[in-house]
Amino acid sequence: MKTKDVARAVILVAIAVALSPLFIPVGISKCFPAQHMVNVLGAVMLGPAYAVAIATIAAIIRNMLGLGTLLAFPGGIFGALLAGFAYRLFKNIYLAGLGEVVGTGILGSLASVWIVAPLFMGKTMALATLMVAFSVSTIGGTIIGVVALKLLHKGGIWEP
Repeated sequence: MKTKDVARAVILVAIAVALSPLFIPVGISKCFPAQHMVNVLGAVMLGPAYAVAIATIAAIIRNMLGLGTLLAFPGGIFGALLAGFAYRLFKNIYLAGLGEVVGTGILGSLASVWIVAPLFMGKTMALATLMVAFSVSTIGGTIIGVVALKLLHKGGIWEP
């Protein structure tokens, strides 16, 4: 592990937690575009392992502070993982963004509806409702993340 990478990961966790009060309530979930922005940044700048760690740690802290639900885990982790793998394979921030959207919008919502909500929360929710909510949240956050990467590159802070 490089100290710079760990420091960047800590900063991304802090950003995710600090922006936690900005969410969209949908049924039993709190859709959180800032997490998806952070997922894209972490996936592209640090790779899939760091991106998953960032999403997991942010979800733990948000839940401990009462700012998130257990759906934060599948809602963030799958997108971070796919975004990281997509960027690692293709070196393209737009494909990393697509990985985030597919990971969260499809895989995250499926895991939430079929596993996390019924088993750990004792709740049920319509798959279509959660899939739309997660997709809207991740598309918004992904766009912000891609724009942020462009600005970081333009400012000389990040090199692809």
